[in-house]
Amino acid sequence: MSDRSSAWSHLRSTVPGIDWPPVIHGQAAVLAALLGRLEETQWLGAAEIASHQHRQLVAVAEHAAKHSQHFRRRLGEAGLGAGGLGSRAGLQQLPVLRRRDLQSAEATIHCAEIPEFHRPWSENRTSGSTGEPVVVRRTAVNQLFWSAITLRELLWSGSDFGGRLSAIRANFSAYGCGEDWGPPTSLLFRTGASQRIPVTTDVRQQVEWLASFKPNVLLVYPSMLDAIAGHCRESGIDLDGLSHICTVGETLSPRLREEVETALSARVFDNYSSQEAGVIALQCPASGLYHVMSETLIIEVIDAAGRPCAEGEIGRVIVTDLHNFATPLIRYDIGDYAEVSAPCPCGRGLPTLKRILGRERNLIIMPDGTRHWPKVGRNRFRDVAPVVQYQLIQHGREDIEVRFVTEVPLTQAQEHALRDIIQNALGFPFNLQFSYFPDKLPRAANGKFEEFVCKIGT
Repeated sequence: MSDRSSAWSHLRSTVPGIDWPPVIHGQAAVLAALLGRLEETQWLGAAEIASHQHRQLVAVAEHAAKHSQHFRRRLGEAGLGAGGLGSRAGLQQLPVLRRRDLQSAEATIHCAEIPEFHRPWSENRTSGSTGEPVVVRRTAVNQLFWSAITLRELLWSGSDFGGRLSAIRANFSAYGCGEDWGPPTSLLFRTGASQRIPVTTDVRQQVEWLASFKPNVLLVYPSMLDAIAGHCRESGIDLDGLSHICTVGETLSPRLREEVETALSARVFDNYSSQEAGVIALQCPASGLYHVMSETLIIEVIDAAGRPCAEGEIGRVIVTDLHNFATPLIRYDIGDYAEVSAPCPCGRGLPTLKRILGRERNLIIMPDGTRHWPKVGRNRFRDVAPVVQYQLIQHGREDIEVRFVTEVPLTQAQEHALRDIIQNALGFPFNLQFSYFPDKLPRAANGKFEEFVCKIGT
């Protein structure tokens, strides 16, 4: 369903006895008003958006300068006042906040006072996938914006609120079904039923449940989607009725998008987010570029020297949260890399990213100390061996563990062929230690899976 009016036709009334036109009150009314405002702000020009962002940033900085010892010290060391962040040039004078800075700051970074409307706040402990776990406090206003951006994603993707939703997540402890999609969607819209599947469930069982439930919309991690699509393709299973897939939590490769859209006949929409900052960017429904959620964040992409990247360049993602009055995440180096894109032809003024490349720990460290995105020759694995799943973990400058799940035990000749493919793709004769797993490779504690992990220095 691509027609915006069709999606809004599912808007439900929260006043007893009133069905049409729907009347909304309370917190749901606040969410509806914000969502409606976001429908307008996305079409503002880039310069106007930037002006609004920096006015909001000054308000956050003024509060943090009064109530966060760590942020007050950051401003002082940079020779800035809160008002100095009222422009992009002023913001760039503030040194970036790295994960280890956030760790070492401990309680001093959090604001001692939080405005009443922003309460209650909650403590968000990241998974520590980079080896540097941090604690960030997020407020009721952060939650409100997350809810509105989540609904924006569903509207952009054209998801049918009247359809059925299946979600495969790490935070589900058991299988279950519900009468609606749950919050935030069910706060505003009449929806179909939902299905909850723990990510740790065997892929065969997941596909069986999906085929029985017949969802129209699927929320899933890219790596899990890869396994589901592969099982459906190999087993000749069709997930009838599935039209929209929303991926979250991991990097979605162009290869996986193409294979899944072909195998499952469903369109894939990607979500770039983090536990610290919420939703960072969503895919444009027209172009496929990633639109930055500029109503909630300022995103910079900088090179190794700290300069802003130009179109087509790849750099580090720096995040500034515009509404966090509990933990000032201002110029926070989130550890990701992305490629800058030109303005989107769709007409939205929200800045764009072409690609999300992943975490810093997904970079390989070569023996000479240089770092880059690894190419492992995965497209040729199945040409020489029945590889079902793989993962590379770099333990040393010249040492990489290669983890495999295979359909049958490999021959010595197949191992040699895989070794040659990987070493040639990586551009160095790394010492490769092969490890085999009987069913599936283990995931991180947060349920995510990465194809390449560098553990040097973590």
